[in-house]
Amino acid sequence: MSIIPIDRSSDLELLRREGYNVQVTGAGYLVVHDVPYVNSKREIAVGALASNLDLAGDVTAQPQDHTAKFIGEYPCDSNGKPLEVLKHQSGSYDVGHGFVAQHSFSRKPARGHYENYHEKMTAYVALLGKHVAAIDPLVTAKTHKVIEPEDDNLPFNYLDTASARAEINTITARLAEDAIAIVGVGGTGSYVLDMVAKTPVKQIHIFDADRFLTHNAFRAPGAPEIEDLRAQPLKVEYFASIYARMHRGIIPHPIHIDATNADKLGSMSFVFLCMEGGAAKRAVVDKLEALGTPFADVGIGLYAKRNSIGGMLRSILSLPDARERARSRISFATDDANNEYDKNIQVADLNALNACLAVIAWKKLRGFYFNLGKERFVSYTIANSLLAKGDSI
Repeated sequence: MSIIPIDRSSDLELLRREGYNVQVTGAGYLVVHDVPYVNSKREIAVGALASNLDLAGDVTAQPQDHTAKFIGEYPCDSNGKPLEVLKHQSGSYDVGHGFVAQHSFSRKPARGHYENYHEKMTAYVALLGKHVAAIDPLVTAKTHKVIEPEDDNLPFNYLDTASARAEINTITARLAEDAIAIVGVGGTGSYVLDMVAKTPVKQIHIFDADRFLTHNAFRAPGAPEIEDLRAQPLKVEYFASIYARMHRGIIPHPIHIDATNADKLGSMSFVFLCMEGGAAKRAVVDKLEALGTPFADVGIGLYAKRNSIGGMLRSILSLPDARERARSRISFATDDANNEYDKNIQVADLNALNACLAVIAWKKLRGFYFNLGKERFVSYTIANSLLAKGDSI
């Protein structure tokens, strides 16, 4: 069935009950199909009206946008003249399910907003329909078409209305084919999960054998209850239970990845390495390089001196065309008594920033963001707020 059940929203249910061919797409749009209009040849044609949806969970809220998209030629009056009263702009608007609108209409009601989607969509249908009626009064958008149940294999438990509102569905879709692995869901890895879970990737595999303890609560997104901490859940199970509320493809793996099981990353299309150095990390890097898998390695080096904290964050993007250069940047060191970072200082805001650097690098690789520099290495130095980049290809 559709991810947004139409019968849970009285305005959508009323549209369907009145006979309109209504569909909610995975891109977060309401589409009314079989809408008759007059084209420039004074012929009656059939198009579709679409509106991005404002939702409260899986129920419609009051529309915040008075505009609507139209699939078809630009509509005309009964004399074949363009309907200037609807004119807004023309272009290409992805409204989901393979439908692309060519025009955007703007018709704001006197009160300044529409109360619900029934009022909004029927207002636009009526504006087109009165010119159709002048040619053939029997033609209507109320087709009472039998609607087959939809089998939506969408990544989310509810629609991504944020992308629909911003009209970036086509851009967001560039992330949809990825199967992501996050190796280590500690301070930085948990923030990577938080950001990636808000994208339409097919799957997110999280690997970590540690338990979620009190100190983890202060370097991870969200706010666990004390009962959560008393239970000492495995990190992957704790985070999977939270993010599965939003994203359907969260797969927990309560194991540490090392030389004995690195082949579990073989089916991944991108990997975030958020793990400590040492032999296990070297084995994972070796395996990912052998597989030809792109990955991002992150790291934080912090120290306390003169009652303040200093240090640097870094993100390294490793791609098949420059493995050695990336490897030279990756730290395989382990903490020891002579290491100034041996206290393993972590702070939530720096963990989040470190995760941001890596996630932005992945999104640039996939074409979500402009990528003019094509940098592979980004660092942030705390003391002088220096954001540096390097290793451009």
